[in-house]
Amino acid sequence: MCGIVGYTGARPAAALVLEGLKRLEYRGYDSAGLAVVSDGRIEVFKAPGKIAVLEKELGTKLPSGTTALAHTRWATHGAPNAKNAHPHTDCGGTVALVHNGIIENAGALRAALTKRGHRFRSETDTEVLAHLIEELHAKGAPLVDAVVGALQEVEGAYGIAVLSSREPDTIVAARKGSPLLVAIGAGEHWVASDASAVLAHTRSVVYLDDEEIAVLRPHEYRILDRTAAEKEKAVTHVDWDLGTMERGGYAHFMLKEIMEQPESLRNTLRGRLLEEEGTVRLGGLNITDEDLLKIQRIVITACGTSWHSALIGEYMMEELARVPTEVEYASEFRYRNPIVDERTLVIGISQSGETADTLAALREAKREVDGGIYLHAGPEIGVASTKAFTSQIAALALLTLKMGRLRALSILQGREVVRALAKLPELVERALATAPQVEQIAERLVRAQNVLYLGRGYNFPVALEGALKLKEISYVHAEGYPAAEMKHGPIALIDDLMPVVFIAPQDAVYQKVVSNVEEVKARGGRVIAILTEGDTGVARLADHKIEIPTTLDLLTPVLSALPLQLLAYYIAVRRGCNVDQPRNLAKSVTVE
Repeated sequence: MCGIVGYTGARPAAALVLEGLKRLEYRGYDSAGLAVVSDGRIEVFKAPGKIAVLEKELGTKLPSGTTALAHTRWATHGAPNAKNAHPHTDCGGTVALVHNGIIENAGALRAALTKRGHRFRSETDTEVLAHLIEELHAKGAPLVDAVVGALQEVEGAYGIAVLSSREPDTIVAARKGSPLLVAIGAGEHWVASDASAVLAHTRSVVYLDDEEIAVLRPHEYRILDRTAAEKEKAVTHVDWDLGTMERGGYAHFMLKEIMEQPESLRNTLRGRLLEEEGTVRLGGLNITDEDLLKIQRIVITACGTSWHSALIGEYMMEELARVPTEVEYASEFRYRNPIVDERTLVIGISQSGETADTLAALREAKREVDGGIYLHAGPEIGVASTKAFTSQIAALALLTLKMGRLRALSILQGREVVRALAKLPELVERALATAPQVEQIAERLVRAQNVLYLGRGYNFPVALEGALKLKEISYVHAEGYPAAEMKHGPIALIDDLMPVVFIAPQDAVYQKVVSNVEEVKARGGRVIAILTEGDTGVARLADHKIEIPTTLDLLTPVLSALPLQLLAYYIAVRRGCNVDQPRNLAKSVTVE
């Protein structure tokens, strides 16, 4: 969850790694730090809070040196203060290290190192690595060998990068469970936890796999396995547009990413729809049609917003493909003894691709990873997911259509779904045009302390997602519920001070939702309704209404989620919250 960037080359390193670090701040913003090799010694600068605080303390005169590491932290072990900020150093200040992940046996290692005379300055698990490396490095082991030896003693997850004053132009990086990449330049190399940190300088990257180690010097890099044997790795060209990582005139990344959803959906669908055949092309699955036909059960595992999209996928898969489907929290799935056999398809959903619990759940299912469906939604910088969520729904619809057409779904039904998917980006544009109206409604809800979100069928998961968005970025307590379940408990909360948001498009359960709205109104509740254009039923009952276009029931969640994203955004802005970097959260959850 933390951001890591390092540089070795001929240019002044401090400014370069700070620039890269700013593009990684969405990964953690509890504290920040910088280590530079300068005149044969390591200078370390750290500050609590965001990168701007560190920059202010550094002032205009940055430390000199052409090799540096920088880090922005999401706190796990130890409070978010300067003492616990990275980089961490050894006793003599010879080694500096940044780390993303958790060292699970840090307590035992710390006790043993303390007995051997090491002095600890922080409360973090990370610091034990610096001291383990120090022990080997001080005995004459090259930095890379010291890192390899130290890592053999630790249990847990890590993405690390290490400097030594004894090897001033060298960075050693290693990965196990926490993403890292090497970026290749002309006479310079980088290490980073995310490509966004380096794309202003190079598009050529090598992604490290688990238990791989990288050794970087200005004119060379080497990739090693866990035994320090050298190996060949493919170089990937990253074709992201740098403009997608800038706000582009919007007040916040979240608003920009909400408004990008017509294009992000086009990118998810592009080249995959086959209208004539009423099916889709999904080249990345790496599963034959024959093997897909053998699937008798699907398990989808995910966390947070991705879990909500998985619930929508469950409804789709069972209705259109007629395959029994279960949705599991990845954090729970991995610690059970799940029933998974060769006839079970396990699908992991992660907007970052880094979610530790989801990756571990896939390993538990012994399915990491045969194939996949890229969202092609582009980078999402705002911590609260928006465009990734709607692209996940679209991707699940594609997979459902593929599975359905291999089974009982007719070509005519398939063509109907294909046409509806093709039209979806245009409908999203129309739904987003309600933003000014949503902003006005937000003005009236800004003082609410509790909000209830209700939906049925495909839109029950949307109610969960709407409530999550409000909680994440505005810190207002909200709950999502199936609308019919309201009368089994939550109806006790209804009064004229508690807004109730109904997701009530004209779908298969519309008349049932009308009755649920009546129940709320009978108890003096205030109703905000997400309605199909032209609705007259729920519309007459609602205090505020927001209309969305008509589409197939299974695709309605893409449209109904949009006003809820906007509503959360505008409420958060008016409450003075940091929309893009909400407290206690980070974009990529790479720890348990």
